[in-house]
Amino acid sequence: MGRDQELQERIQGTMNGDTRSLAKLLTLLERGGPSVVAQTPKLLEPPKSAFRVGITGPPGAGKSTLISRLIGLWREKYDLRVGVLAVDPSSPFTDGAILGDRIRYHDHALDPKVFIRSLGSRGSLGGLSASAWLMVRAFDLAGFDVLLLETVGVGQTELEIMNVADHVSVVLTPEGGDGIQGMKAGLMEIASTFAVNKADRPGADVFARELEAALELDPRSMSSHPPKVFKLSALTGDGVFDFLSEIEAVRTDLLRWKPHRLEPRRLQAEGRALMMVEAERKVRQAASQIQTSQDLGRVLRGISS
Repeated sequence: MGRDQELQERIQGTMNGDTRSLAKLLTLLERGGPSVVAQTPKLLEPPKSAFRVGITGPPGAGKSTLISRLIGLWREKYDLRVGVLAVDPSSPFTDGAILGDRIRYHDHALDPKVFIRSLGSRGSLGGLSASAWLMVRAFDLAGFDVLLLETVGVGQTELEIMNVADHVSVVLTPEGGDGIQGMKAGLMEIASTFAVNKADRPGADVFARELEAALELDPRSMSSHPPKVFKLSALTGDGVFDFLSEIEAVRTDLLRWKPHRLEPRRLQAEGRALMMVEAERKVRQAASQIQTSQDLGRVLRGISS
């Protein structure tokens, strides 16, 4: 079977609700790169859009535990189909990653209306693998209601998520109080909701108030939908439903997110990310031919010519 034929079969199977076809389509997208989307109009303009929720924040904040709680509530309270795309850190030496989807979300592994996929960051400093830009479209095609995007916890460089997700939530802990000033140049400006996790720990109330005070300087504080801060415990479930209800209010108000999908800013960001994938592939291929200093000179002369 040729790749084009296989792609069309996987797309049709994905649209028909076949989980195995979706899994194989995601693999084709990750391996095939931008050319797969370019030749597939259904991926560019899917009949349905999954509401994309970006979950980001520093390592150890409890993002995975919170996501597991959110999956359970969306399934129990709203009977929604939920997808998860979890980006794991990759080795800077081998590009390999420990993909922990089955470890982190084992409670939902057997639910037919939940689909979880891990992928490596492949060196991206923006918290997302470039492949994620391709793979989110497959979840649209599959007809999911919600897609949760868990990004690599690298701090204020995780700004790519704002161009992929329809709603961004930052997960923090009381111990992160001293980091508020540092976050103002990054995560503070892109998030719509903040989850102060592990709120049963000392200092949680003070940290939440400091966070709210910092957000008063955000121009969005004067809008009809200002950023909100929630105290919760992902481990016990306390406060998680209130947090989810805020996200649900956005998801069900299509005018708050759907028109932004086609904004030039977002399309340009996606185009840059996908073109960089192809450019990096060509650079790696050229660099692999370098064996001597003469080879290096030849490659560099080719760049400048």
